[in-house]
Amino acid sequence: MFSKTKKISAYPILLLVLIVAVLMGVSIGTVKVPIEAILRILFASITQTSIPDSVDTMYENIVMDIRMPRVILSGIVGASLSIAGAAFQGLLRNPLADPYTLGVSSGASVGAVLTIFFNLSLPFLGLYTLPVLSIIASFFTIFIVLFFAKRVDRTMRVETIILTGVIFSSFLGALISLMIALTGEELRQIIGWLLGSVSMRGWDYVGIIVPFFAVGSAILMMHATELNAMSFGEDQAKHLGVNVERKKMNILIAGSILTGASVAVSGTIGFVGLVIPHFIRIIWGPDHKHLLPLSALAGSGFLILADLVSRTIIAPSELPIGVITALIGAPIFAVILMRQRLKGRG
Repeated sequence: MFSKTKKISAYPILLLVLIVAVLMGVSIGTVKVPIEAILRILFASITQTSIPDSVDTMYENIVMDIRMPRVILSGIVGASLSIAGAAFQGLLRNPLADPYTLGVSSGASVGAVLTIFFNLSLPFLGLYTLPVLSIIASFFTIFIVLFFAKRVDRTMRVETIILTGVIFSSFLGALISLMIALTGEELRQIIGWLLGSVSMRGWDYVGIIVPFFAVGSAILMMHATELNAMSFGEDQAKHLGVNVERKKMNILIAGSILTGASVAVSGTIGFVGLVIPHFIRIIWGPDHKHLLPLSALAGSGFLILADLVSRTIIAPSELPIGVITALIGAPIFAVILMRQRLKGRG
């Protein structure tokens, strides 16, 4: 059904979509920048040559200082959430699993909100304080979720893990609400951050997320074969020689790294890690050797376009990007859930 040729053809298709999304994201805005000017500016930046006189200096400032870092950041966040979602879905053998339903992103949000609330800055970390504390909080959350799921159900069925994740996600959401109620001047910053945004982040935030994205995605790609084996069940994976407990922990840690770093730089952006991998799996198959990179490409392009919509649909004002992804993702989530129930009855 999913031929090798079909899978290979997916890469140029999604790469083309991503390139178009990047060019649209950089070009469209309050000031429209011609595609030709963008290409000239990028060529000059890459080759370290001077920009032609025919290109307006204003365009250079808009492209390199405002829109390009925003587009790249949204692309990396989309890729991070999508590849983490694909890994969690494969690990738990359930298309409804993602960093949000498992409570990982809520844990990361608590870590980030505490950092903002107390204005924390750890020695030697500086700007990296926020992502590091978010990742630590996401680790702590996933370990607690797994611990309680095992206490409730020693077999740790998928349904038990997801239900436990939802419960802890609700509890952590209440904890965040409590901190918002207690805060003063930080209120606007925390609420704006919780709604999800890549606005006014700049190149510093791109530099923050890149190393975490590289490490997390590399770990997951190295575990693609094990994810394929575990998709058939843990017992089957053990028969195939997979060290299930160790590999499961590696995958959960890598997913938490990607989720924690994404939440730290962009706030909570839901449904990307749920919807994108599910569609890629339907169209191009469940082989994680292709599913993971294809999900990253598709998630990157999707979030760039979602961010473009968020800042242009009611221009000059902006909507939080998390609102756009929720408006798109929530109905799709409902459709997936209904299909699961109908499939179960059949």
